[in-house]
Formats: sequence, C-alpha cells, structure tokens
Amino acid sequence: MSEGQAIIDRLGAVFLDGLHIEPPAPDTDLFETGLLDSFQLVELLLLLERHFGFQVKIDEIDLEDLRTPSRIARLVWRKSGS
Repeated sequence: MSEGQAIIDRLGAVFLDGLHIEPPAPDTDLFETGLLDSFQLVELLLLLERHFGFQVKIDEIDLEDLRTPSRIARLVWRKSGS
C-alpha cells in the first residue's frame, strides 16, 4: 500500500469516526456536494491536527487544499513531513 493510500484510508476513518460522514471518494468536492459546512470544516482541521500530529495555522489555510480527500491527503503528506 502506498503512503498516499494509507493517508486516504486514515482520512476515511477521520470522516467516519470524527465527522460521522461516510468516507467520500478521493476526488469528491466536499464543498460543492455540501458534505462539509463551515463548522465541519473547523472540526476537520482539528481532527487532522489530532490524528496526524501537525498544526494548521489560520494564515496558512488554503481552501483548495481542503476541497477533496485527495487534496487533504497531499496537505497531510506535506505537513507531516512524510
């Protein structure tokens, strides 16, 4: 299993256990589909920090990095130093 796939799998658990949302496909646009609202986005950021061990500074947030699970996985990869 590739590191990217491992991150996607862990993200699936974050969506299911943390946000109580069925894990979306990697290229699902979380905003256009309405899967995430502004409150869930903040909760997602907190869950990412907790589960992957990095902090997201408010001035570093780019919504494009959070648009799809695959983009979130790339963000996690960059932030966690993998």
